Amino acid sequence: MDSIKLRLSSMMFLQFFIWGGWFVTLGTFLSQNLSATGAQMGAAFSTQSWGAIIAPFFVGLIADRFFNAERLLGLLHLAGAVLMFLMYQSGDFGSFYPLVLAYMLVYMPTLALVNSVSFGQLKQPDLEFGKIRVWGTVGWIAAGLVISYLFGWDSQQGIADGLLKNTFLMCAIASAVLGVYSFTLPATPPAGRGQQLKIGELLGLDALALLKDKNFFLFFIASVLICIPLAFYYQNANPFLTGIGVENATGKMTLGQASEVLFMLALPLFLNRFGIRWTLLLGMAAWVLRYVLFAYGDAGSSVWMLLLGIALHGICYDFFFVSGQIYTNSKAGAAIRSSAQGLITLATYGVGMLIGFSVAGKITDAYSTAEATDWASIWLFPAGFAALVLVVFALVFKNEPLRQE
Repeated sequence: MDSIKLRLSSMMFLQFFIWGGWFVTLGTFLSQNLSATGAQMGAAFSTQSWGAIIAPFFVGLIADRFFNAERLLGLLHLAGAVLMFLMYQSGDFGSFYPLVLAYMLVYMPTLALVNSVSFGQLKQPDLEFGKIRVWGTVGWIAAGLVISYLFGWDSQQGIADGLLKNTFLMCAIASAVLGVYSFTLPATPPAGRGQQLKIGELLGLDALALLKDKNFFLFFIASVLICIPLAFYYQNANPFLTGIGVENATGKMTLGQASEVLFMLALPLFLNRFGIRWTLLLGMAAWVLRYVLFAYGDAGSSVWMLLLGIALHGICYDFFFVSGQIYTNSKAGAAIRSSAQGLITLATYGVGMLIGFSVAGKITDAYSTAEATDWASIWLFPAGFAALVLVVFALVFKNEPLRQE
């Protein structure tokens, strides 16, 4: 690996080490340390969606026109380090929420910025970027292993002692390191300097014409709806696992990222053999199976059901969301490719997840009391919802070849 690729890989590792280092355990921290309700947890997690909605404006209006990507990346991560340290010091939900909202508003744009820095330095990004991006997944996995197996912050004793808040301190340090490191990265000048600003492109509105296609319209609606069960996983998986007594839950959840890498390699073969329809359907079916396994698994003899449910993440994410991005690219073509991807991102991680976290919070509150949480009922709701989306999609969506350019 040459020097540039090594530096970009280090950037990706830190970028996702930070996210995986606090977001996975956020639900457990909120419920156990801040005594947050399900609705409050939903509000905290939905800050990711607000960040996703704001990010296209921020990157399109500022990063693409006025500032080098690596410098803006550094400034945002330094600001994030300060906010993360303040989150570490926070002692109640009232003071924590505005901090996590501010943090997500500065962090989510950095996801696009690290891609911009990478694409700006790679000679063959279509062939080389995957090898750089995979280090982000490695960073996410490393964060989970550190939390569970090095420090034990998510153990029953660690949670009882309030050690889980140390994840914010760890990520504050990592944010500061990446913030400083970003200023040493190769210069990536703004690509859109001097170009006419088109708000429609920022929102993906240029791609709305694609919704006239019945097949794509169904895929678009399904993408929004499937984010409702997705939100249940992000919000409740770690509190669920730690709450029923699964040791090193955060470390075990990294099985999901490991499977993501493996199924990413299998995705092109599956698309080529079975087509986009069956690939998307398999991704949806994996969501249904995952939540059924969560509903009936336990920390004892049936812990294998929980581990299998976690390991299904690769199919859940790659076979629906990644194949969906490939399908969108195929339908859009070169002229509106960026707008189409922006539209799908805004609809899923923006609107879809925003609805999903709100629903997840309400369902969690409905099946929780001061004495116990009825996790089986909580998990069967997204299982049933995903099954409904799956059935309708299977009946209406038609297979079609992916256009190659």
